[in-house]
Amino acid sequence: MKRLIIVLSLVACLTAAGFEERVIVKFKSGGVDLFKIFDHSDYKHLFGNLYVIKADESEISRLRLMDEVEYIQVDQRSIKQPFPSSEIILDRPLGSDESVTGGYFNDPRVDRSWFFSDDAEFGISVHKTYEELGPSKGKPIIVAVVDTGVYYKHRDLEAVMWTNEKEIPANGIDDDKNGYIDDIHGINTYVRDEKGKATVNVLDTHDHGTHVAGIIGASHNNYSGSAGVASNVKIMALRTVPNNADESDVDIIEAFLYAAKHGAKIINCSFGKRENEGGMAVNDTIDHIGKQYGVLVVAAAGNDNGNIDSNPMYPASFKTDYLLVVASTTSLGTYSTFSNYGKVSVDLAAPGSGIYSTLKGGTYGEMSGTSMASPVAAGVAAEVLSRAPTLSPLALKKRLMDTSVGISRRVVKSSVTNGRIDLYNAITNREGN
Repeated sequence: MKRLIIVLSLVACLTAAGFEERVIVKFKSGGVDLFKIFDHSDYKHLFGNLYVIKADESEISRLRLMDEVEYIQVDQRSIKQPFPSSEIILDRPLGSDESVTGGYFNDPRVDRSWFFSDDAEFGISVHKTYEELGPSKGKPIIVAVVDTGVYYKHRDLEAVMWTNEKEIPANGIDDDKNGYIDDIHGINTYVRDEKGKATVNVLDTHDHGTHVAGIIGASHNNYSGSAGVASNVKIMALRTVPNNADESDVDIIEAFLYAAKHGAKIINCSFGKRENEGGMAVNDTIDHIGKQYGVLVVAAAGNDNGNIDSNPMYPASFKTDYLLVVASTTSLGTYSTFSNYGKVSVDLAAPGSGIYSTLKGGTYGEMSGTSMASPVAAGVAAEVLSRAPTLSPLALKKRLMDTSVGISRRVVKSSVTNGRIDLYNAITNREGN
């Protein structure tokens, strides 16, 4: 009882003292000078008329009454929940006695990626693509993985990690003057320093982000482990999502902006939540980086076996055109039982059940979820863009959708295309059937 009284007293003191929260504010055309509204300067300009400010209850109330404000959104976390993947099956470390597969790949475990198959009922034609067309010889495409971090020391990932060449590692100096010290492989917007600034430790502490990264671009033909969908990518690691999948919009927005400003053309989002927190800030950010920087955001549809047209999931249910939303399919060619769907909100599907990929610590294993389907699609998008770099994000999205292969087996769910992504069709720009 005494402890309860102390806690309640602390809450009361914080409220009375004007306890501050992070608030996203979008002003109408022209904006206003925040210095004229508040007597402190604890705010950050994001882009356009969008700002993040530390504000107490009275200041938030003042903002809500201002005619100049288009919307205001208090940044908060949603309900903690298990990460959107069905299970992790840890695998033994790769031994030197592993046999090497035939064909284009010499990666000994590539055959565990069942969806690499050329079978039109369930595969996405990865083998056919590289055996007939070879790997991409164009400019590597930077794919940002906004997730729990990436174990960039993994032998199948270290060669494909994006590196900030303008930054000198571990010298404690912001060499490129971008606001982040020693951001070698990306930034961490979830763990912040005492001043509230994003940090730079992007090592995965969960497995999820590392698994996603490997699906997109694990090294091809290094006689080790498996391989990713794309042959010519650089993975940018952005630790934004906590291990309980309870991400905040301010953290997401900062990660998106960092990725876009540092050259990422594809951003993968294998996360989602039901709460939109009453704002459109993430939607507006996706629109901004799509138009200003040519970025396509690829997002998981979610794993509730529900229709997100009527029961939204965010960011998947945002209406921006620069978002590609992905459902999950199985090795039987059907929609995964867990996968969300939606004739309006979901664009297409990709394999997401029992997907084999990299894990932290240098191991491998399987996970299931639209969290796995999304990076399959992101990998396809990156490979297409590396071969056709003049494609705009909207043209790239249209090509991926137009060339998807129709899902015909026991169709009880739906998407805009009702199709499964196909690497060969997308590269050759051959319409699906």
